[in-house]
Amino acid sequence: MPSLFHATARQLLSPLVCLLAFTAPFASASPLATPVHDARQLVVVTAPSWDAPSGRLQAFERGDGGWKPHAASFDVSLGRTGIAWGIGLHPQQDNGPQKREGDGRSPAGIFNIGPAFGYADHAGTALPYQPMLATSYCMDVPASPLYNRIVDAAKVGQDAVKGSTEAMRLDLHNKGDIRYREGFVIEHNPANVPGQGSCIFAHLRRAAGEATAGCTAMEPRQMSDLLAWLSPAAKPLFVLLPEDDYERLRRSWGLPVLTEVAR
Repeated sequence: MPSLFHATARQLLSPLVCLLAFTAPFASASPLATPVHDARQLVVVTAPSWDAPSGRLQAFERGDGGWKPHAASFDVSLGRTGIAWGIGLHPQQDNGPQKREGDGRSPAGIFNIGPAFGYADHAGTALPYQPMLATSYCMDVPASPLYNRIVDAAKVGQDAVKGSTEAMRLDLHNKGDIRYREGFVIEHNPANVPGQGSCIFAHLRRAAGEATAGCTAMEPRQMSDLLAWLSPAAKPLFVLLPEDDYERLRRSWGLPVLTEVAR
């Protein structure tokens, strides 16, 4: 005959088992499962379509009340042929173009924000900062073992950077070009898979509406404000999506509600 202890234990445990069985299915729907669950800062860019060479950027920060806009949104330039799915923190997607080297498209998806860079020795940002030198190059040659990396030709040798079209001191190589005077790395293709796209940055633009080769470009004041705001402690991420896909994926990816979009 079961003891009183065993009978009482069953009576106490039964409701608990039922409660666990009832709540277990909801565990998979936790916000911790989203690609942005650790981030407290997001730089979000949306474009009207896959082929649009421009979009709208809005920064968001997350507190106890969820995502809130950090500042007003503004227009940015994108790849000259639009955008395409890149390689980042998001699940693989097959419903649009896929990023390839030289396609002139900015990578879509969710990406870590890497170090800041620029022409000056120092910058007003909490991000790790890398000053660019006359010998700094980003390797966009798929066959290179240095593919998708910023390197110093003075250290790796001139032969190692042969064929690169990404001199990082554009002002010295292209008649005072300001585009890389301030910027930050968008960590697309972090495993440096050859041919999948390289050297993706947020940087300055020379003129409003001027498209890029695959980066995201903005005005100097807007870049300075972003760099001053971004903090590694907030685990910031960069998000780029067409508007329709943003709305389709917003809830499952844990993204904020947009207040303004590109039109």
